[in-house]
Amino acid sequence: MALTSILSTKLFSQNSDSLTKDTNWVFSGITSLNFSQVYLKNWAAGGQQSIAGNALVNLSADYKKTVHSWDNDLILGYGIVKIGEDKHQKSDDKIDFSSKYGRRAFGEHWYYSALLNFKSQFAPGYNYPDDSTLISDFLAPAYGLFSLGLDHQPNEDFSLHISPLTVKTTVVMNDSLSAAGAYGVEKGENLLVEVGAYVKLEFRKELMENVAYQTKLELFSSYTHQASHIDVLWDNTLAMTINKYITANITTSLICDDDTKMSFVANGDGDEDACLSRTQVLEAFSLGIKNTYKK
Repeated sequence: MALTSILSTKLFSQNSDSLTKDTNWVFSGITSLNFSQVYLKNWAAGGQQSIAGNALVNLSADYKKTVHSWDNDLILGYGIVKIGEDKHQKSDDKIDFSSKYGRRAFGEHWYYSALLNFKSQFAPGYNYPDDSTLISDFLAPAYGLFSLGLDHQPNEDFSLHISPLTVKTTVVMNDSLSAAGAYGVEKGENLLVEVGAYVKLEFRKELMENVAYQTKLELFSSYTHQASHIDVLWDNTLAMTINKYITANITTSLICDDDTKMSFVANGDGDEDACLSRTQVLEAFSLGIKNTYKK
């Protein structure tokens, strides 16, 4: 017997002038909640029981009026999976908040801008299948970023933030990870502060009716700490309403960060042979039942 339950909700952009006459706010977002369960007993074809769940919240609140603009984004994601008698494991874990204020500089689409960003995770992470070796935790790491620069916004769909003056702070508040010098901090320290250059590109567009795409690319290069390396974060979300009952979401993330080292086995003997930075990739697909309301 197998049981699968999925709930997904998509919130389309709406202008809130009817609610607040003296402002110009636009709210948009995607939320989804997915749960699946498989139960097997005397199943001749074989297999293992499993339980999995995943939640995603991706919300935006953008303001623009006269010479001012203010863009706010919040992304929260968490997922777990349990197969057979194994303990549950995380399949996703993300906290990402960004706020960017701009004041028109020159022309019609260029703004002086200040950006604040915070990234972390909700729960401890382990070096699975080893569930006793901690490799991450809440605020271990966490990344705080503050940048000053110029922002180019030719339309509501596109934004390019260019900053020659950015302060990036890496926080590792877990004692064991700090002692190991994880995520680039000095051994025994909790903070790594870097000054460098930063670029953030954002694009969101309803490609066609009921198909919305959103991408975010962030690049950071430190002036003093491993200046030859560029940190890369690239997120993509494709949200589709298949019909009035069914929706589908696809999300991907790609991370390249030289300060994030990972152990791996090179010769097949089961022992860890090296600890190097590697490209991180995450992909998640959800198919759900549309849940909408009108007010």
